[in-house]
Amino acid sequence: MIKNITLSLLMGPVVPIPVPRAVTEALTSATIRTGTGDQDGFQLTFTFSSRSVLNTLLPTIGQVGPFIRVVLIATLGATPTVLMDGVITHQQVTPNVENGQSTLTLDGKDVSAVMNLQEFTGLPYPAMPIEARVALIVLKYAVFGMIPLVIPSLFPDVPIPTDRIPIHEGTDLAYIQRMAQEAGYVFYVDPGPAPGMSVAYWGPEIKVGVAQPALNVNMDAYTNIESLNFRYDAEKKTIPVVYVQNQQTRVPIPIPIPDITPLNPPLGAIPPFNSKIAFLDYTARLSPMRAILAGLAVASQSSDAVFGDGKLDVMRYGRILKARQLVGVRGAGLAYDGLYYVKSVTHHIKRGEYKQDFSLSRNGLVSITPVVPA
Repeated sequence: MIKNITLSLLMGPVVPIPVPRAVTEALTSATIRTGTGDQDGFQLTFTFSSRSVLNTLLPTIGQVGPFIRVVLIATLGATPTVLMDGVITHQQVTPNVENGQSTLTLDGKDVSAVMNLQEFTGLPYPAMPIEARVALIVLKYAVFGMIPLVIPSLFPDVPIPTDRIPIHEGTDLAYIQRMAQEAGYVFYVDPGPAPGMSVAYWGPEIKVGVAQPALNVNMDAYTNIESLNFRYDAEKKTIPVVYVQNQQTRVPIPIPIPDITPLNPPLGAIPPFNSKIAFLDYTARLSPMRAILAGLAVASQSSDAVFGDGKLDVMRYGRILKARQLVGVRGAGLAYDGLYYVKSVTHHIKRGEYKQDFSLSRNGLVSITPVVPA
């Protein structure tokens, strides 16, 4: 069990620096949301008196520049973990006329929000595959500490300039997210490992690797979470069927796309049997590689059938549970024990308290492994 947790706050335009002690003492709560499916975000709440210098300093923080970066670091014992590297997008001040206290709420998103400020519609990318376009776009934001980590597509599709030239549509963030969706991939910015740095990941949801220590349920003194419930949704699983057109006969050939890949292995031994079949008719107009990528995109979004939601106290769990990684579950029974993919985590931090809400998923019942990391 952890006895000491320290939260550090850095703020500033472009390059964040440690805030004065008065600002840290005025911070009453912090909420950080990380996970797949949307941009990571945060909310900071400050409370101060009307006579405090913070009454003038904090509300005008948005006037320093077009955006203010915020870096939150949690130190457990001697191990620092960067929880968030983002920018402020909204602020709200609520004065209390009864006690003279004011509450300032700062809302923001991860640093990828700076990629959503300017449109570059019409910019051509001749003879550039998706991976090259993503890396080129992310490199423009190296000043914000972004390092691109681009996983090549399983089925590369290099456009021939005489056939078609890809054109940029919308902002950098919108365009990268659309390309990720077309390839069945995800895009997110993971803060760290050092403050001021972040990894811009574009690739498949990696459901392999070293699992985090197990979440223990119904194990008396070894129970390390507050609550955990599971649900089984067999109707969510879908098997897409794409059509590849024969260039000689012009006859479309149906090809079913599996949702199991080397980076998305089965985490459950018994998959749902009543899987739906989705026929993607529009893929007949695409090239074979683009048609397969469209099928992989649908398969990746509907592969999971087992879901779990719970809450834990970091002080008791002994470490910070991280999203987009594997974690073990013990004590929930034969059907639901085993490894899970952590889809999302919400951090709730107050003075003397650090709790997390989490969401888990996997693609079947019954564990494929006899043991999980303790």
